[in-house]
Amino acid sequence: MSCILALIVGAVFGAVGTVAHQSTLNVGMLRLPLGLPLALLGVAALLLGFRLLLRDRLVVLLAAIGIVAVIALFSLPSPGGAVLIPQGLAGILWTIGPVLIATVVVAWPRLPERAQAPESAVGRA
Repeated sequence: MSCILALIVGAVFGAVGTVAHQSTLNVGMLRLPLGLPLALLGVAALLLGFRLLLRDRLVVLLAAIGIVAVIALFSLPSPGGAVLIPQGLAGILWTIGPVLIATVVVAWPRLPERAQAPESAVGRA
């Protein structure tokens, strides 16, 4: 059940990130990219959160597949010719960034559990 939910949540994150990755904030004469860093941060937080909470690579992998599949789907032209991910720096970073993040999170080795200090040694100094 968690695998199916991870795939669905990943697809939703991919769709929201695709729509939001081109958002900018105008400050005077400057246009600061706001959507792309937030979308990539959201993807990293989702995948890392799944990995830390569930300790299962399959769930993270399925969430990543959902994200990347939606990004790939939205990068194709629609029947009317519109594209949600135009060619440009933001589009390239949004297409490649989640794949790199997912690769690092899925491939990261499992860290051993930390040994607990004996209770008798805690009070001594």
